[in-house]
Amino acid sequence: MRHKVKGRKLSRTAAHRRATMRALATALVREHRIVTTVAKAKELRRFIEPLITRAKEDNHLNRKEVFSSLQDKETVKALFAEVGPKAKDRPGGYTRVIKIGFRQGDGAEMAVIELVDFNDIQPEGKTTKKKRTRRTKKSNAPEAATEAATAEATETVVEEEIEAVAAEEEVASEESSEEVTAENESVEEETSEADTEEEGEKK
Repeated sequence: MRHKVKGRKLSRTAAHRRATMRALATALVREHRIVTTVAKAKELRRFIEPLITRAKEDNHLNRKEVFSSLQDKETVKALFAEVGPKAKDRPGGYTRVIKIGFRQGDGAEMAVIELVDFNDIQPEGKTTKKKRTRRTKKSNAPEAATEAATAEATETVVEEEIEAVAAEEEVASEESSEEVTAENESVEEETSEADTEEEGEKK
């Protein structure tokens, strides 16, 4: 049992854990938002929030304490110059952990950890979905009715055009048949006249 055992080992030695927390804290102070596993994000929150509390009051002692934890001068400057003044009126809870799903490969649960006062950008993996209500469905009803009416009108127009084309084809076929019959009659008359002339010559 883990009674009265604080923190997570993260499958690392003590020195490796300290180095991991320093690297994650440095990235969080500089970028204001990072993506990591849920276990590391929760452990980083325990590590970084006391440092932000010290950064709210800029003095030599607080800078020494923060530097002993981070071991990076540029990160300490950014923490006291940017993060500390913004968190001046906040009594605690400087970070936010948002779960974003599972990582492909090992299936580790991932999360976004961000500074609450620097949340201008939407975190990765989190999408906002519009909730559909009955009112939205009712508002879409007139549009659906107009679309159905336009579809029916187009169908009737197409049917009328098809009927007109069919009627034109029937008229054209009748005219062509009449022309063919007239040509046949003229040919028959010519052949009959030629036969009568041949009979007269023979006589």
